[in-house]
Amino acid sequence: MTLFEARIEITHRPGILDPQGANVERALPALGYQNVRDVRVGKSIRLVLDAPDAETAAAQVEEMCHRLLANPVIEHYAVELMAIAAEPAEASAR
Repeated sequence: MTLFEARIEITHRPGILDPQGANVERALPALGYQNVRDVRVGKSIRLVLDAPDAETAAAQVEEMCHRLLANPVIEHYAVELMAIAAEPAEASAR
């Protein structure tokens, strides 16, 4: 088995209202940042999972996103998957 780290970035789909982003965008000029626009607020999720290979890990993360982590109706997500460690093979018994 190999350990994989998945980095998932979730944002609203284009055209979907982002009230939290709008609030941040309205507040920034009061703090002296007049040059900021189009603020979008999203989620960032990091997780580590054991899988036999990258394809299996990627399929599991995709399923997690569809079933729980993101709402595909109003959110878009991007996944970055990296192998971080391979578990050593078990020592043979003597």
